[in-house]
Amino acid sequence: MHAVVVRVTVHDFEAGLANLRSEVVPRVSQAPGFVAGYWLRPVDDQGLGVIVFESEEAARNVAEQVQASPDDAVTFESVEVREVVAHA
Repeated sequence: MHAVVVRVTVHDFEAGLANLRSEVVPRVSQAPGFVAGYWLRPVDDQGLGVIVFESEEAARNVAEQVQASPDDAVTFESVEVREVVAHA
């Protein structure tokens, strides 16, 4: 398994949350190879998401889409693909 780790700066929490719930989560959860996704409440305007996929290829495909999705409510700081080495 591989995970997409997304770090954002949140400019407008309510607008970002609305977009996350109405657009991002439904789209990502329908992506091929999707396993699970977790988006964490921002701390000091810094948000974090971890989205797990069955394969590196599936994770990389979504990582490319995430970076191409601008939103005024958030600024993408980094998008990484990492191998999952353990889970419970």
